[in-house]
Amino acid sequence: MKPTTLYCLGLLALPLAAHAIDAGPASPQQQETEGWLQLQSSNTAASTKPQTASAAERELAMQRWLKSFQHEIPEFFDQDAGGSVNSGSQQ
Repeated sequence: MKPTTLYCLGLLALPLAAHAIDAGPASPQQQETEGWLQLQSSNTAASTKPQTASAAERELAMQRWLKSFQHEIPEFFDQDAGGSVNSGSQQ
């Protein structure tokens, strides 16, 4: 077969693989997480009290957000710059 045909067949098979992933939670922890996400998205446990921020809080948040743009994002991070991990117990 031609490579283009194989590529197209592979793309057609992707939805079948994705469907297999949604078979259901595999562990109790995943079931708990799915439950919390469902509760959050359904908005059934939302607070009845509106949560608002004061003008001062909004201004501080805006200043913190603007300050975050002052630092250049490096192309990559030096893994040796962070120090070391102590595998022993700390007293």
